[in-house]
Order: sequence, then structure tokens, then C-alpha cells
Amino acid sequence: MKPVLQIALDLMQLNRAVTIAHEAVEGGADWIEVGTPLIKSEGAEAVRTLRREFPGRKLIADTKTMDVGGLEVEMMAKAGADVVTVLGLADDSTIAEAVSSGRKYGAEIMVDMINVPDRVLRAKAVEKLGVSYICLHMGIDTQMKGEGAPVDILRKIAQEVSIPVAAAGGITVETAPAYVKAGASIIIVGGGIIKAADVKQSAKDMLSSMSGQKVSTVLSKKYGEEELFKAFSKASTCNISDAFHKKGVIMGLRPFIAEGVRMVGRALTVQTANGDWAKPVEAIDRAKPGDVIVIDVGNAPMAVWGELASNSAVTMGVVGVVIDGAIRDIDDIKKMKFPAFARSVVPCAGEPKGYGGIGMEVTIGGQTVRTGDWIIGDENGLMVVPKEVAVEVANRTVDINERENRTREEIKRGSTLSKVNELAKWEPVK
Repeated sequence: MKPVLQIALDLMQLNRAVTIAHEAVEGGADWIEVGTPLIKSEGAEAVRTLRREFPGRKLIADTKTMDVGGLEVEMMAKAGADVVTVLGLADDSTIAEAVSSGRKYGAEIMVDMINVPDRVLRAKAVEKLGVSYICLHMGIDTQMKGEGAPVDILRKIAQEVSIPVAAAGGITVETAPAYVKAGASIIIVGGGIIKAADVKQSAKDMLSSMSGQKVSTVLSKKYGEEELFKAFSKASTCNISDAFHKKGVIMGLRPFIAEGVRMVGRALTVQTANGDWAKPVEAIDRAKPGDVIVIDVGNAPMAVWGELASNSAVTMGVVGVVIDGAIRDIDDIKKMKFPAFARSVVPCAGEPKGYGGIGMEVTIGGQTVRTGDWIIGDENGLMVVPKEVAVEVANRTVDINERENRTREEIKRGSTLSKVNELAKWEPVK
């Protein structure tokens, strides 16, 4: 079959979903998926509404059924769904009941292979149970860890079954052609389209990509370890704080940073004493390009860093300095556009005595910082992201930034933040 583009409406708000669905269909999207979040938010009414809006389109209810397959398929089919999803992890009897109910009420069954240990083996087994489609699905939480697209597994499944195979999970215009080439008959796209300011054009671009044309976009791209500088540079510390659930915020340090400048780099930690600028300056010689020198002075009042140190740091490729203590020469440092964060500014510096050390764990603004952790700073403040979770936090940060861009577009069209998010509807029931 010619590859089908299925738009996944993974949203909470039904009104937004209808608008985005119309834009996607105008762009050429073939099938419409009532996403799991939308079904959980709005129930079967979401399916009924989208059926009324799109009477001639194939409608998928992404229930991800795990039990009582017969009942859930009946509910969705009566609401207007043409296809209902059941988890591959479900018991065989659940899938068999879903198939029987689907035949009774006129719905096909798609089995979602998310988190199935042996997806090829399970695909062959559920085909024998009478399902109509297999969906190889990489979940969002897995995507955020930067794992690669499972194209090889998709190819094996397509070779082993005779029913159409769908691919879902973080698909972009760059990755869609590989899925089609590997045998996917249905390309399921959520964020790669619904987060776009221009949904219609994004759908068109996806279809062009699926047909073999070269299309480029960074929307919904997932970043790996080697791309973290680029990922963290795309968003603000506000986005990172949201993505990291308010963890990692370094409190009490002031940004001395030119307008529009962001600081992104890996920490090289320093510990020193009041006014002793020896180790901070020696750290410049040890730093690698892209490092941020992070200095723990215990909030001492005498400066350990100034304009000459900043000039040296720039020469070595250091991208910023963070001081839990005092800095000086801040007027000259700002002119250099060298990002600096400190607790205070004073004119006086101490002497280079050489106490402390370089590379040990330090505490800055209430946060533990180790060499190699990611430091991000801008006019809003300062964040530390531990290196072990940096890939996931970076990808979640970019996702939040992209979703905000879509919200921003809807506000430009005349809505408001409250209306877009239907805040009154989602306030706690008194």
C-alpha cells in the first residue's frame, strides 16, 4: 500500500485538536488518530467529535487497551472509530476479544508493540489472532533518552508478517524515509506536526519526505550526547527548569551577561578561599574549549575573578564563569560579552595564595556541581544539569520549547494563554 500519513492528536484539549486536525488534513494527512492523552482527557466524546468533523477520514482511537478488549473496542467503534489500538503486552485473550468485538462493530485492531521485549516474535503471534495492523512504537520517554530509531526491527517485522506495519515515535522528516524504506505502510506523526506553528506545511513536508524528497527541519529532533551544546542552546533556563521539574536551579547568583547572550558548557570546578584567585586562574590553563569555570568561594566577599582572567578565559575557549562569591571589573567583562555569574561585585581582590583545588565536587548556590556537569545561564538565571541525565533533560527541554512555540502561534491568532490551556476547565473540582 502507498504509505499513509497518520496524524496523532496527542493533546489534552479537544478544541485545539480539532483545529490542528483540520490544518493537518489540509496539508494532506490521510488518517486521524485520537491520541491517548486526548481520550483520557475528553473520553469517547473526542472520538465522536472528530468523527463528525471528518466523516470521510479513517479515524484511529489510540486507547492502548491492556484489558477488557471487547468492551473498549465496542465503546470506540460505537463512537465512530475505524481502528482501535491494543497493547502487544496484553494477554492473547484480550487481543482475541478485541478482534471479535471489532468484527462485530466494524472496527479494525492495531497492536502497539511499545515495550514488548521481542517485537518480531510478538508481531507474528498477534497476526495469527486476526489483528489488522502492527505498530512499532518507540514511546516518548524512551525517545527523550536519545535512543536511535528502531528501523532494523521494523524491517524484520515487515518481512515476517503479511499485514500492514505502522511506525510511531519521534518520527521527523529526516527519519521518515528510512521507515518507509524498511517497510512501514503507515507513518504516525505527533509532535513532528502538531507542535509546528504551520501545521499544514509540516504535514506537506512530511508527505514529501515519505515520497523520497529531501526535506529538512529541526522540529521534534532528538539529540544525543554529542549534540547537547546545540540542544541546550535552543531553549532558555526557564524551559530547562520546567523540563527538570525545578531541580538544578542555582539560587542567589546574579547574571552579568549581555542581552541575548546565553552560556552553555560543561563545568570545570574550582574551590578556593576568600580573595585567593590562584586556583581560579590556574583552572583557565586546564580548561577545554566550551568549559564553564565554576568557583566555590563560600560566598566570601573579596573578588577572585576580574577582567584579565576573563580575557585569558576567552583566549582558551572558556565560555563563562560562575562564582559563589565576588567578582570585579564587571563593566569591562560586559563589554567583552563574556558571560559571568556571581553573588556580588566589589572593587577589591585578594592575593594568589594557591589554597583549594581544581576538579573536585563543589556546592554553588545550594546545588552540587561536578566537573563535566552541564551549566546553562542566561538573563533569567543559572542551571546545573548532571551529566548522567543531560541527554534526557535536553530533549525534554527542546520539546517544551517547541510546544510553547505552538501555543505562542495560537495566541497570535487571537487566543490567550488561559483559553489555549482551558485553565478554568482543569482547575481542581471544589
